Amino acid sequence: MRTTRIHVEQLLALATELALPAQAAEHVARVLRMNTGDALTVFNGDGFDYTATLVNIGKRDVVIRVDSREEIANESPLRLTLAQGVARGEKMDLIVQKATELGVSRIVPLFTERSEVKLDAARAEKRLQHWRAVAASACEQSGRVHIPEVMPAQALQNWLESLGGDDAQRLALLPEGTLRAREVQFGAAGGLLVVGPEGGLGHRDVAALHQAGFRGLRLGPRILRTETAGLAALAALQATHGDF
Repeated sequence: MRTTRIHVEQLLALATELALPAQAAEHVARVLRMNTGDALTVFNGDGFDYTATLVNIGKRDVVIRVDSREEIANESPLRLTLAQGVARGEKMDLIVQKATELGVSRIVPLFTERSEVKLDAARAEKRLQHWRAVAASACEQSGRVHIPEVMPAQALQNWLESLGGDDAQRLALLPEGTLRAREVQFGAAGGLLVVGPEGGLGHRDVAALHQAGFRGLRLGPRILRTETAGLAALAALQATHGDF
């Protein structure tokens, strides 16, 4: 039977009791209709799954007891950062969710030359917290115990200027790219994968990427939508160089 997994942003210690966050408590008590004595798994991103027992379900609080823990080693050996042009509406949620399931290590939302989404500071912060919650939820479902870092949305040029000098393979999905997934060589630092928004990357974007050492990656003869392209590339790279 499938085990209920809940992400909590709290310190977890054996033989201690704690109240679940409000949203998780609502899910356990009202949606799943779990009862006192039922078992569940909680995790906080420290690399462990913690087995817990529901000890009290009240009107305001749901309290669990942490019974044991198990180290989980299911992270991909291929460290990949997905730098995704911010897509409209639920498309971005889908990208964050599925990229997490596919084992990505970091997600960087980017504003590019052809970006259609505009966010002021308040909306950008709200979206960031939402995307982080989507990633945590995807970890609950997929069994990951390390939540990928979701960085604040930023301009492509600003992100490029922030990159260090490690040996991460730098890739950009481009229709004119000539490099295939099976031909990519990865070092210990893994890779950076840039995907454009709706409408693709503009000429200035491509010039800036080439100047920063990014190589054009091609997935085949068909043009993929932004919500398909990055996920297809992640799956291809995991199949040829990761743990698929």
